[in-house]
Amino acid sequence: MNNPSATSTWLKLLGIELSPVSHRERLVSALGGFVGIFAVYWISRSVSGAPASPMLVLSMGSTAVMLFAVPHGALSQPWPLLGGHLVSGLIGIACLLYVPDPMLAASLGVGLSIGAMHYLRCIHPPAGATALAAALGDAPVRAMGFGFVLTPVMLNVLIILVAAIAFNTIFPWRRYPAALVRGTAAPTPPAGYESISHEDFVFALTQMDSFIDVSEEDLLRIYSLATGRHREVLTAAGAVNSSAPS
Repeated sequence: MNNPSATSTWLKLLGIELSPVSHRERLVSALGGFVGIFAVYWISRSVSGAPASPMLVLSMGSTAVMLFAVPHGALSQPWPLLGGHLVSGLIGIACLLYVPDPMLAASLGVGLSIGAMHYLRCIHPPAGATALAAALGDAPVRAMGFGFVLTPVMLNVLIILVAAIAFNTIFPWRRYPAALVRGTAAPTPPAGYESISHEDFVFALTQMDSFIDVSEEDLLRIYSLATGRHREVLTAAGAVNSSAPS
């Protein structure tokens, strides 16, 4: 006989997300990934001209996952996308040019990029792959030097950014950038629940001392939606009690 508690523990340890997501949202995410990479490949090939030159940074594949599957995520927003790939590309190329040992160059490229993204507040996981690709670049990448950061890296990034903004705008329930929140306002917390301010969330996040891939606005909205549901449950229970015969 299965133990539900043990199963739940294993699911949590493995990090399996069980939040319900509609088939519509999953299909839209997949379509977005197709559109994004198609645009990057087609435009980059048209601009780069020479077929031998690198025109597509493979880290764009993982960037597409973030921009089209998690468009509201903190790590998917424009500054992490732009800043993350830019600083990682620069560091990766510097390691390629000035660190002779490939193993050390790759390790330094990724490690320094993570640190730089932390301090510049532009953590974007796929940018780690950009740093690695640059640090381990072949002869054409070495010949391009820091020009590799402009084309193809930042060219790819700008194309997929425009594609993500345009694509996600089509669907009213999607938000990209996340600041462009649309739809109905979150319900007001019911009586008996104290409001949580922006400062409260900032304090709580500093106590955790770890980067949380949820914006403060989303946390506030989750809180408001949860307490709003609680209010509906209390209202329904009150209506049942008042209609019951005495």
